[in-house]
Amino acid sequence: MSMTVAERTVLIESIQEALSQGTLEIGEAVRRLRVEVTGLHQTQFAKMCKISVRTLVHIEHGEGNQTLKSLNAVFRPFGLKMGVVRIRRDVS
Repeated sequence: MSMTVAERTVLIESIQEALSQGTLEIGEAVRRLRVEVTGLHQTQFAKMCKISVRTLVHIEHGEGNQTLKSLNAVFRPFGLKMGVVRIRRDVS
């Protein structure tokens, strides 16, 4: 599976948008980025991010209470980091 830089950018941006809209959970976003963008196995990706495989598994399954440092470590390779977004409120 080989993607162009443009295709990779579009994929990362679509995942980022889904996260900010609340239609994609953090764990699923990390898993999709790892698999679809890098094509790496959990062991390889965890090593690249300098986190344990156990931490990566917990992040991808939405388990535990992950630190901001760990979350930023898995998003950093994609030019992303955790942040604060405004909650959209429907005006009735």
